[in-house]
Amino acid sequence: MEEKKQPIDWTTLWKKDDWMSVWIGFLILIIFMAGATFKLPGWRWMTDGAFIEKVSGSASKAEALAKDAEGKGEQNVQKELLALKAAIDGKDRKAIGDAAGKVEKAAKDAKDKDIKKNAEKMGKDIKGQADNTIGKILSGDNMLKALYLLIGLWILGGIGMAIMGMSFGKFTLGFPIVYILSALSFFVAGNTTISYYGLEVVFWSLLFGLIISNTVGVPEWLKTAVKTEFFIKIGLVLLGAEVLFTTIAKVGAYGMVQSVIVIFAVFYVCYWVAKKLGLDDEFASILGTAVSICGVSAAIAAGGAVKGDQKKISHTISLVLLCAIPMLIIQPLIAKGVGMSPAVAGAWIGGTIDTTGAVVAAGAIAGEAAMAVAVVVKMAQNVLIGFAAFFLAIWFTFKGRTTGEKPTVMEIWFRFPKFVVGFIIASLVFSFLMQESSAKAVTGITAGLRGWWFTLAFLCIGLDTKFKELVSMGGGRPAAAFLIAQLFNVFWTLLFAWLIFGGVLFPVPKF
Repeated sequence: MEEKKQPIDWTTLWKKDDWMSVWIGFLILIIFMAGATFKLPGWRWMTDGAFIEKVSGSASKAEALAKDAEGKGEQNVQKELLALKAAIDGKDRKAIGDAAGKVEKAAKDAKDKDIKKNAEKMGKDIKGQADNTIGKILSGDNMLKALYLLIGLWILGGIGMAIMGMSFGKFTLGFPIVYILSALSFFVAGNTTISYYGLEVVFWSLLFGLIISNTVGVPEWLKTAVKTEFFIKIGLVLLGAEVLFTTIAKVGAYGMVQSVIVIFAVFYVCYWVAKKLGLDDEFASILGTAVSICGVSAAIAAGGAVKGDQKKISHTISLVLLCAIPMLIIQPLIAKGVGMSPAVAGAWIGGTIDTTGAVVAAGAIAGEAAMAVAVVVKMAQNVLIGFAAFFLAIWFTFKGRTTGEKPTVMEIWFRFPKFVVGFIIASLVFSFLMQESSAKAVTGITAGLRGWWFTLAFLCIGLDTKFKELVSMGGGRPAAAFLIAQLFNVFWTLLFAWLIFGGVLFPVPKF
């Protein structure tokens, strides 16, 4: 019997969000590669009480530096430093900010290099902290930036919706609400006390979405703008520009070695447990890929590769994010408590926590050095998303044939998640076809935009998630499989983080 050839459906190039996210992502990168610039709105702020408490210790430092300036003949700097000390003692935030600005200005004219450097840094830091007020966030200039950002994201998202044949009108009506809730997440996360504890914007966006979804519910008119996959895939294409192959090569192959070992073992354990609990191959594969690689993006990639049910993908994503919240707080505290080295702590955090944002947050709590290693390990796992999706696509294509037919190349390609192609192309272009300075100039802008697309997506995940469904879906078996695999992941990854990054099998890496 002659095999039927499936015709190529070229409309998927513009009708599916898998491809549309690639085109939108590329469009954003091209706009800024062409020289466009944009300053995102700022959200960092601190209360008056927190500010006074933070700068109170600087009074003695200002006094000591003033004495040093006097000894080196820098009378103008000395004068402003003493004025700064007096302002700090007076506990008036505006006066402190003004005095710090004068110190910074006077330091620029100093002849002595040490005085110039130290006084300028002190003045700049304190002035910056003094300026981080709610009033600055709500200022006309900052709100105008927020409005421009809304319009830009609105237009890009609306173009995608219209081309894919979805309701542009309903998206236009609902998107501002999604944006405002995301902006509220940025505002809350921007408080210095909250950010100190690692409760970053993704936590708040997910929380706000969950609260709304599980209390008042999501109205029908808003659901058209709740586009989790579309938003997060655009963000992932932009992330590709930041994941440079040259960077991975510089820091060595340690992260990749750990990632490969961890991924195969954790995937197998999760798949085996899920099957034992009675889940199908499709659900087991999505869960296993998410818990073993990098959570949200891996779940989407696996779901696309196996043609997975959207409910199973969303359920897995919700499990990933809900599990990441306690992990990003508890793991760095454990690492600090037991005196874990920064390299081991970072490798452990980067290899177990399943979202890049949570990895950065947890790494920051553990320390700068730990964060650098955590990001490298997570980048190594991100690179393997495409390979995992490819092998899953091949496996499920062969598995799905009961008559012994072999899958065509086109069928494997059809299953392959296309946004991963965008991720890889962006990475290759920014790694090898652009100068490092130019690449960093572009990603300096697009990284912030990528954060916004991710935040929009995490809010939408919350809006799409109901706790009742999480518990009821599969009788709680998917959650049980995920949590058992994650528990294994925590201990298994810790072992290999110690062996690889702790100087047991290889010399301790220098980052």
